[in-house]
Amino acid sequence: MRFARYQFRPAHIAAAIAATAVLAGCGSKERPRADLAAAQVNTIGVNSYLWRAALEAVSFAPLLQADSAGGVIVTDWYANPQNQAERVKVTVTILDTDLRADALRVAASRQVTQGGTWVDAPVQAATVQKLEDIILTKARELRRQAIAS
Repeated sequence: MRFARYQFRPAHIAAAIAATAVLAGCGSKERPRADLAAAQVNTIGVNSYLWRAALEAVSFAPLLQADSAGGVIVTDWYANPQNQAERVKVTVTILDTDLRADALRVAASRQVTQGGTWVDAPVQAATVQKLEDIILTKARELRRQAIAS
């Protein structure tokens, strides 16, 4: 089987250069601010502001799983260096593409050492609520920054 060799002709090169110039010109147009903010919301399957804010909020702990398409972030166990007898694990679930409080769910697990083994312990509801508030506040701030720029 023989393959035909393609020969570049000056007309083809000129057409390619013209197409590149046209495409380059498309990128130089400024998009409306509202359009930019809307595009950033839906690029990963869940609200990108909530996603980025949640990642930042749980950055103190090593990540075990982060699925932007499904909106799930799971940390590994984290022990505060000043209190090695206690550790926490956090799961953040983003449920929607809209920036709303009910689009966010945070769950935390806590364990303490007793006799050298880890034992489940209750997590204060205020702790989970505080983490949700931190994420929502940061997400709103990120959105304001995106609209302002």
